[in-house]
Amino acid sequence: MAARQAVGSGAQETCGLDRILEALKLLLSPGGSGSSSLQVTKHDVLLATLKSNLSALEDKFLKDPQWKNLKLLRDEIADKAEWPQNSVDVTWSFTSQTLLLLLCLKETMIRLAANFNPGKPNPRTPEVAPALSPDALSISQQKTVQFVLQFVVTLGICPYLMPGVGVPLRYRTEFGAVVQDVVCFDAAPDATRRLYTSCKALLNVAQHTSLGSLIFCHHFGDIAAGLCQLGFCPTKRKLLTPAEEVLTEEERTLSRGALRDMLDQVYQPLAVRELLILQGGPPQSCTDVKTQMRCRAPAWLRRLCGQLLSERLMRPNGVQAVVRGILEGAGAGAAGGSDAEVTAADWKKCDLIAKILASCPQQSLSPENYYRDICPQVLDLFHFQDKLTARQFQRVATTTFITLSRERPHLAAKYLLQPVLAPLHRCLNTAELSESDMVPGTILVTEEELSRCIEDVFKVYVVGNEPLTVLMDSLLPVLGVLFLLYCFTKQSVSHIRSLCQEILLWILGKLERKKAIASLKGFAGLDKAVPSLHSLCQFRVATQGGIMITIKEAISDEDEDEALYQKVSSEQGRVEHLGDLLSHCQECGLAGDFFIFCLKELTHVASENETELKTEPFSSKSLLELEQHQTLLVEGQERKLLVLQLMAVLCERMSEQIFTNVTQVVDFVAATLQRACASLAHQAESTVESQTLSMSMGLVAVMLGGAVQLKSSDFAVLKQLLPLLEKVSNTYPDPVIQELAVDLRITISTHGAFATEAVSMAAQSTLNRKDLEGKIEEQQQTSHERPTDVAHSHLEQQQSHETAPQTGLQSNAPIIPQGVNEPSTTTSQKSGSVTTEQLQEVLLSAYDPQIPTRAAALRTLSHWIEQREAKALEMQEKLLKIFLENLEHEDTFVYLSAIQGVALLSDVYPEKILPDLLAQYDSSKDKHTPETRMKVGEVLMRIVRALDTFFQPVGENKGKLNNWIYLAGYGDMVSKYREPLIHTFLRGVRDPDGAHRASSLANLGELCQRLDFLLGSVVHEVTACLIAVAKTDGEVQVRRAAIHVVVLLLRGLSQKATEVLSAVLKDLYHLLKHVVCLEPDDVAKLHAQLALEELDDIMKNFLFPPQKLEKKIMVLP
Repeated sequence: MAARQAVGSGAQETCGLDRILEALKLLLSPGGSGSSSLQVTKHDVLLATLKSNLSALEDKFLKDPQWKNLKLLRDEIADKAEWPQNSVDVTWSFTSQTLLLLLCLKETMIRLAANFNPGKPNPRTPEVAPALSPDALSISQQKTVQFVLQFVVTLGICPYLMPGVGVPLRYRTEFGAVVQDVVCFDAAPDATRRLYTSCKALLNVAQHTSLGSLIFCHHFGDIAAGLCQLGFCPTKRKLLTPAEEVLTEEERTLSRGALRDMLDQVYQPLAVRELLILQGGPPQSCTDVKTQMRCRAPAWLRRLCGQLLSERLMRPNGVQAVVRGILEGAGAGAAGGSDAEVTAADWKKCDLIAKILASCPQQSLSPENYYRDICPQVLDLFHFQDKLTARQFQRVATTTFITLSRERPHLAAKYLLQPVLAPLHRCLNTAELSESDMVPGTILVTEEELSRCIEDVFKVYVVGNEPLTVLMDSLLPVLGVLFLLYCFTKQSVSHIRSLCQEILLWILGKLERKKAIASLKGFAGLDKAVPSLHSLCQFRVATQGGIMITIKEAISDEDEDEALYQKVSSEQGRVEHLGDLLSHCQECGLAGDFFIFCLKELTHVASENETELKTEPFSSKSLLELEQHQTLLVEGQERKLLVLQLMAVLCERMSEQIFTNVTQVVDFVAATLQRACASLAHQAESTVESQTLSMSMGLVAVMLGGAVQLKSSDFAVLKQLLPLLEKVSNTYPDPVIQELAVDLRITISTHGAFATEAVSMAAQSTLNRKDLEGKIEEQQQTSHERPTDVAHSHLEQQQSHETAPQTGLQSNAPIIPQGVNEPSTTTSQKSGSVTTEQLQEVLLSAYDPQIPTRAAALRTLSHWIEQREAKALEMQEKLLKIFLENLEHEDTFVYLSAIQGVALLSDVYPEKILPDLLAQYDSSKDKHTPETRMKVGEVLMRIVRALDTFFQPVGENKGKLNNWIYLAGYGDMVSKYREPLIHTFLRGVRDPDGAHRASSLANLGELCQRLDFLLGSVVHEVTACLIAVAKTDGEVQVRRAAIHVVVLLLRGLSQKATEVLSAVLKDLYHLLKHVVCLEPDDVAKLHAQLALEELDDIMKNFLFPPQKLEKKIMVLP
């Protein structure tokens, strides 16, 4: 026996992989029946082939001396094997011999790897690949092993599985159905013993890494099914004696341990997927026999798979394993398709996974422990970068988040919401900062943390779109920080700006209206109790382009002015950004409600103006009380200024659709009436208050006149105005408004059954004004004027008067009733249709004391000039006089309309108007105010910008190519007025007023940008002026303007700069370098740097022109 073992050891040393694989190929070689009879079935062919291959293998072992070593190795392993190797059943004999050869292959590969010594690599040839290990299998050898494993599993495991355990063999392939009928279950050994032997042998082979990957990648499910049946299938112990039992209890225990070890060893998503297949899914009502068989799994197996899946889930990274196991191959990986049905199925799977994750398994000690382990893994699903898996993983995470928040809100708040919102909570003014965190410059929240936090909040709240109480309550404390972060992102480009905006819009739309208004008060700074950013914290731009939160640096005495400026500008920007945010909240009615709240605050401001100063004498107070009193006064003044600024921004940003229902309109009118009554009580009546009161009462008259179909509930709301209207009728000094207030009270009280003529006239007047302004706006949008200028001037007019936006009630009834919607002056007629009467009426309106009427008339005249209306052009001198007089007006809407009119008139008659404008711009302060000269400068700026415009559609021929005409005069105008324009602007640069100097430089830059080669003769004068101003001027805005002229000059000339500026290019370069090195102002440095970049691009293209692949073809005469 010892001699045989020595020989066996020598066989292991000399036996190679090729011989073992040759033996495996011999077992797999196809055979034939040797007969062409149709009576020979596939079963007989299979049995005959297996017998033939077994006989051929034994002949090789007996007759071929080269196979002696392999035979000795096989015999040694067979002696150690504990299973019966020969049987009457050919299939089991074939399986047994195959398993022995696989064990021989494993032992040989282990011995070869142990004896392998690759040696040291040669440093002279580092590119040479290292020596290959002798136990490595080639591609063809791996295929051979895979075929062998497939036969072993098909013949040694699948036939012996119970019904419902695993996928039946007959439903896999046609060959599987044949095998199922060939196996003889009555022959020894028993079926259970065969299954145990096959599983144990395969697990032994799988201990080698290379062979284990081949086994588990393709046959893990079948081996797991066999081990489940061997270790967990219930047996009838009362009917069996120990001698009758096929498997001992020890073997069953070993099977259970082997199953758990194998589950821990393999790729976890693979284990999850195979366990789900074994579990069989929920019961299905189907008529197909195959489907019924595949869906029916024993109860013990379903329970077992559920327990094993729960164990997989509670392991480290178990959530990811479960998600991948279910989704891989079905849309989450490369095999996923884009078909709509597949996508819908993927979403259903994601929702199913979310429900599984949100349910605490029975194996867990407590829900607290389970969610403490699972929730961090759920949050990690948000952060996958792989595009193929990110969408599904995020869907699972979001749905799990929502499901857990709905079912277990306290645990969701503790383990999900708190970690997500932790970066924002860390910098709240209610948080306590440690001493180490309070060091100036300390990074409190990193760029990555803040970006991840905002992205996670967006995915949970906006994408999940479930306004659950726990979600809303958790986000409320950090809304102030979120809004300030949104304001900071508006200052530059940031990828989280849109996320912050969507989050804020979502939460404001889902909150109760009172809470939403309270949050907006906190955003605006009106409510200091709302949590906000800590006073020591600040947002800063990070190195990777994101945003981080740091501790502020200590402010020195020298920087106090700059800090104060930064504070004021940030507060102003915060209000403007709030207006931008509310412009998206008009449809839901939140913007209207907040506007009404601000109106009421404005009324309180008016009522507090007198009472706040009536205090006790200073002599009766201590110094501490005086200081507290002064602090309260300062805070009160800040609040008033903030309310006024907020009202101005809202009037500017909100559209006419701000009010969405009758209740909001009534609240608006009530706030206006209350403010009017407060003004009367303090004898502070003004024209603006009178106009606003007239407009609001006219709005009520429009509603009562039929513009909106009012219901009985609407009249109940309107009755809130009755006490206020009575007070106005008794106290207001204007008899017209008194009478209108009385008539409105009667109409409201009678539910519209009785309406006086005064109510109808007020409604008609209000609608006429609204319709006239609307038509003018529409015409201006279709003209060649830039829409931004029109909108800007209109909004500025609204801001200057603190009047409310026009209301736009959502109703099926027409807003403008029939018979009152035609204004007395119309501007929508075609060219040439303006009558003398209409022109005279508009000219009279240009002198109207009411600002909206005057501005509308100026816009109408400008439109007629642009359309080349003959009647209007005949009175060019009168029109110019009107426009120039209105330049002196203080209202923004009026003088911007006048500027537009003068510019359009100069386009038509440049020879007559431009010299007068240049003289007026060049005049001294005694003749014209600085403001007027600045406005004339704006007119000249628009004229200069129009110098490049050579074509323009005229009148009713607008839009037809054959009716476009050439504005001949523009080319001559450039050359004719070049020198007057340049000299006027150069003289303006020497003006004592710094603002006028900056304006002249801005106009000079616009002109030089468009002159091209016409600049050649005056280029030295312009350059000398710019150099002198940039180096010597004492005002920083003038130096900025001078450097900006250089930027415009280089940008406008582009590649022509080397020709036009050839004589002064060096001087300009030296100037820019001087500014970059010595200029103290950062903005001027920035302009100089931009100019240097423009110059650098110009010179690069000049020295290294782009190569063009072109071929010239010349036609000879």
